[in-house]
Amino acid sequence: MHDNVPAYGLWSLVLLNSAVFIFFAFSFFKPKSPRDWRSFGAFSAFILALFTEMYGFPLTIYLLSGWLQSRYPDVNWLSHDAGHLLEELFGWRANPHFGPFHLLSFLFIGGGFMLIAAGWRVLYEAQRRGTLATTGIYARIRHPQYVGFVLVMFGFLLQWPTLLTVAMFPVLAFMYWRLARHEEQEALGRRLITA
Repeated sequence: MHDNVPAYGLWSLVLLNSAVFIFFAFSFFKPKSPRDWRSFGAFSAFILALFTEMYGFPLTIYLLSGWLQSRYPDVNWLSHDAGHLLEELFGWRANPHFGPFHLLSFLFIGGGFMLIAAGWRVLYEAQRRGTLATTGIYARIRHPQYVGFVLVMFGFLLQWPTLLTVAMFPVLAFMYWRLARHEEQEALGRRLITA
């Protein structure tokens, strides 16, 4: 990126990117219960925190600025490229968008979206028939959509780690694990009742 292009304060990009990802998650997740809404809300907060630091206000850079500047004095920490902390910290001096962590993040994000999409098709058909989803990706992974959401979040952490999202990630992963366990128990309960 060029130094004369603003790196932060791009609130329209924060809103646009957040809206796209939150709408996408909503279209697949379709929260119904209060527990679903809590999980969806936590995911939405993760996305908002991520894009706010990516395009709006670099809180992590400001909080770590003393340490970062003393260790890496040649880096312009207020440039957009410097926000790709892992590339900077590991010495990737080329365009960070082609750095190893950024490219690896695309695999996690893309894989997560593919799992979500594959799971959605099978789950939609099973719900339409009133049966348990056990075919397709559900024959191999019990909760492909939740695993997909966790992969997407992890991919974003590789791409743009921030203090807030690093702290939120294990909480969100735990919330999805609990949600998956609860849904399993509900499904088993319904299965026993109808048997």
